Amino acid sequence: MQGGVAHVMDFVATVVIEVLYAIASLALISIGLAIIFGMMRVINFAHGEFLMLGGYAAVLPTHIGINLWFSMLVIAPVSVGLFGIFIERLIIRPLYGRIVETVLATWGLSLLLIGVVSSVIGFYQEGAAPPFGSVQVGAYHISIYTFFVIAVTAAILVGVYLFLKFTHYGLIAQGTMQNAAMASALGVNVDRVYAVTFGLGAALSGLAGAILAPISGITPITGITYIAKAFIVVVAGGVTVLAGTTVAAGLFGSISQLVTFATTPIIGEVALLATAIVLLRLLPQGITGRFFRSGL
Repeated sequence: MQGGVAHVMDFVATVVIEVLYAIASLALISIGLAIIFGMMRVINFAHGEFLMLGGYAAVLPTHIGINLWFSMLVIAPVSVGLFGIFIERLIIRPLYGRIVETVLATWGLSLLLIGVVSSVIGFYQEGAAPPFGSVQVGAYHISIYTFFVIAVTAAILVGVYLFLKFTHYGLIAQGTMQNAAMASALGVNVDRVYAVTFGLGAALSGLAGAILAPISGITPITGITYIAKAFIVVVAGGVTVLAGTTVAAGLFGSISQLVTFATTPIIGEVALLATAIVLLRLLPQGITGRFFRSGL
């Protein structure tokens, strides 16, 4: 009897951990897009490729002996962030306020990046073994890296909140996104703020791709598996960047993972999509657009 209760408790603990991991993964792949789309109103269809570039920036340097942690936490976000600033200056800046053109331009950038990476690196999966090993929860084994993903996602969300809420640049960025003309009249370099904000979103996307690469591996089309989920989370989250992303990731991650445990991963993905459709039908302005509109 006691053994049966212990087994049930172990199973429940495993489910809770996996649900938290699913939530963290959705929030992680969405936060960069949330900043670019939520703050700048730029629909970046190349977001998935920023994640893909971050994964390669983390994995490939390990082949020449560079430490995985340094590649993951430094090389990936810095390189993708700088690339994002370059793309903002070259492609995005002339198209602000022109939604259709921005969509087409970033979609073309997405296809270009897939083609270039496929030609240069090859169309085979790269990867790196997840660090740490595993821990046993009763009869179940859980990768310690799962706990790392949950912890680092929480740290990123808190860090972005503190940065935007309490730093000088964060307050200027928020004011600029709300009224660029007024910010410019007050002496703010609006072009620089837009470039740095886009670069920050790109850097977070690169970091997300790097963190998930040891688990999922990386190919030139990895971004395609991320982009739809990221847009679902950000759009369903609503007008506030962090609160919307966190709440939507919590809702979709929980439903998808619980349905996956009860059925199959494919049905879990279908449940996520169905939930998003129903939610957007009931709350067309998103979760935070319906319940609160202030804050981050």
